[in-house]
Amino acid sequence: MAAGRALAALLAALLAASAQLFPREVSFTISLHKVDNTTVTIKLKPGLSPSCRMRVKSVIRSELKIKPGENVTFTFTCSTPEKYFIMEIQKNIDCVSGPCPFGDVHLYPLGLPRLNRTYIWDVKASTKAGLELKFSTSWLRQIEPGETCPDSVSYNISSCIDKAMVNIGTFCRNGSVSRIKLLGGVVMSLHLPWHLPFTTSGFNIANRASIKRLCIIESILKGESSITLMSPNYPLGFPEDELMTWQFVIPPNMRASVFFHNYSLSNCERKEERVEYYIPGSPSNPEVFKLSDSQPANIAGSFNMSLQGCDQDAQNPGILRLLFQVVIQHPQVDENVTHLVDLSKEKNMTVTIHLEGWPSSTPLMSEPMCLICRDPRTCDRVLTLTSGAVYRISFLCKDLSRLRITAEKGIGCMDIRWCQRKIYSLSVPKAITRLPIRLHKFIWKLLATDLINVEITSPSLKLQQHVPEQKCNTSYSYSIVSATPETELNVGVFCPGGSIEKIQMRNNITISLKTFGKGLINESIPQDLKMSFVPHIKDECTFTVRPNPKAEVYLQTPNSPYGLPPYVSISWFIVMPSKQTGRLVFSEDRMGIACETGRAYVNIKEEAPGAEEIVRREDELLPQPRNMHHDFWVNVSNCKPVDKTQLTLQFRVTFADKQIDLGIILAVVAGAGVLTVIGLTVYCVKKKKKKTQNPMVGVYNANVNTQMPGKKGLFGKGRQNNESHVYAVIDDAVVYGHLLKESNGLVAPEVDVYRPFDGPIGSLPPSPPPFSFRKDIKCSSNTEEEPPPLTDTDQDTYTFAHQKSGQSEDNGNANKKDKEDTSVPLLENKEQDGLVE
Repeated sequence: MAAGRALAALLAALLAASAQLFPREVSFTISLHKVDNTTVTIKLKPGLSPSCRMRVKSVIRSELKIKPGENVTFTFTCSTPEKYFIMEIQKNIDCVSGPCPFGDVHLYPLGLPRLNRTYIWDVKASTKAGLELKFSTSWLRQIEPGETCPDSVSYNISSCIDKAMVNIGTFCRNGSVSRIKLLGGVVMSLHLPWHLPFTTSGFNIANRASIKRLCIIESILKGESSITLMSPNYPLGFPEDELMTWQFVIPPNMRASVFFHNYSLSNCERKEERVEYYIPGSPSNPEVFKLSDSQPANIAGSFNMSLQGCDQDAQNPGILRLLFQVVIQHPQVDENVTHLVDLSKEKNMTVTIHLEGWPSSTPLMSEPMCLICRDPRTCDRVLTLTSGAVYRISFLCKDLSRLRITAEKGIGCMDIRWCQRKIYSLSVPKAITRLPIRLHKFIWKLLATDLINVEITSPSLKLQQHVPEQKCNTSYSYSIVSATPETELNVGVFCPGGSIEKIQMRNNITISLKTFGKGLINESIPQDLKMSFVPHIKDECTFTVRPNPKAEVYLQTPNSPYGLPPYVSISWFIVMPSKQTGRLVFSEDRMGIACETGRAYVNIKEEAPGAEEIVRREDELLPQPRNMHHDFWVNVSNCKPVDKTQLTLQFRVTFADKQIDLGIILAVVAGAGVLTVIGLTVYCVKKKKKKTQNPMVGVYNANVNTQMPGKKGLFGKGRQNNESHVYAVIDDAVVYGHLLKESNGLVAPEVDVYRPFDGPIGSLPPSPPPFSFRKDIKCSSNTEEEPPPLTDTDQDTYTFAHQKSGQSEDNGNANKKDKEDTSVPLLENKEQDGLVE
């Protein structure tokens, strides 16, 4: 008995295992009523091998088609038929020969196997009548070809015109398209995945009067949102000479804007392709626009938009297609605030206001819209203003920080005679800085002929070169590029607040001002960059550096890190600060290149007479750190380097107060001591010589009073009572020696006769008389009129006196008696004695 029970348990286990290994085939029965006019087709997915099949009455099939009025039972030979099979359920509805089954559309038949399935409703109707598809459960959202729906549930709608099918579009659930009206018949498809248990189609069919156009798509938008729609057959062509309409229902407190993102035009023989808007309250309904025009924006309330085709060229029809977006926004708080942009006095300038990242990146259409409006109805994501006009713009954007400004200005010179003396200001116009938008970049393009070069100056702020050791940390910087059709030289990145006062460059120049951080260049941030055109210069680029005292300046060759182009020469002129000495230091020991053709040089020379020029080739060590005491030049000239070697040099100049060398001080002191000793020696020799010489016949009396005669308060004695006119002693070694002449073999001094001056004498003492009087000097006959006599003059004469024996040499006792005249007329006595021939 127990053995029988064990055997039964074993058999049950084997049966269970065999049931798992060989599952029982599940049978399905599909029964179709003939009046339903429905056909069910089950077939393998394209491209799959027949690993699973269907069995109908012991007949193996890979495809099964059940027609109206048939009842079929079948099974699958595998447990996962959804991996291999798809199912189509097509219902034909004839509204031409009989009444249409209007109302909700149900999913029929029931009890179908769980496969990926497509329901197709093919409705035939008269072209004089219209059909309306109304979506009740969830409105639709149109998608582009190739795009899939997140839940794999999609609707495809087509219309029939003269036996030609027109694809109205493919739609997903959860959108804003609430109704679609079509002219004539319609083919509606609903694609459902196998795992979703759908029981309703989500739409109904209604009869409408003729709409007199291909279709009407109604979209109801709620809140801030956007919708993307396409013309029928997109991306293929819109039917020839057809008309369709989109109806947009907008909440009364919202604003709508239309943007065309992609379109193309056909070749028209008659009529013109256009877009028409019907906007309630507009004085010019319908408003007609070309597809190339900026479309209406900031529309208050609901509106209609229609696309009209044309009669196309039969030989070359072209394609009319359109993809556009409608954006719904709240009215901005400052939507009525306009900003004046006066570009009337500017020339060759464009100003573009755009979203951040433009044009390299395009914002997603799902992102909140920021619009720039030229007028209340002309708005776009990008607005370009040109010089020579005045604009009033406004913004439809909650966050203005997402917007940027990019401007460009061209300055040219074709004849140096017309533009050499003109100075151009490279500053951002106030019309831009006053806008509440961050300036992203301002570009100046400086164009000139080959023999005209560009000079950039920054007189007050000066420029600092951006290098790794001295980075710019200002709110904006300048990027300078020198370009020719053959080469491009990136001069470098510079910011205000440095030591570079002037840059001279050859070729066409592009200067780009770029902002950082908040970056809004307002009127409180100074700008002093100036530009002028100059005659041809020798080097490709010349920098004039005028550092502040005790500054530390880092300078680098342009085009770093890629190196100077071949045969390019760059110069720096460093102006030394007053009472400063500089120290020049190169960051590397060598240039670090090998030349294929030519030589590379570094030249250093001070601006001083006889200064030595220092020259180094690429195969030599660069100069050691050296002190510079005068303004100096640094020049770098490139050769044609061999492959994979580039010339990039960096050097720095530091400054300090000049220090006087101790050796110089000692040398000066020693020299002063030697000069003092020499002077004392000469003084002593002369004094000794004076003592040995006798007789002394004339010495200037240095102890007399030289105050003005006649002024009693200053010069107490008259000419009779003082010795200001007396020359006490004259050294006979220097008296008239050069006038001596030989007479009868005897050498005798020739002495003239002193004649008193009878003319008027001024109040100031005269200058001492000359050392000699020549007999052959004749007075000019053209005597000038004598000036009127002055008051308080002295008629006394100047006399020469012998020094009496016993009188001291320093004449210390010469003025002992104020009223006593001790002088003896020397020349008169000699004449009386007959000593003069």
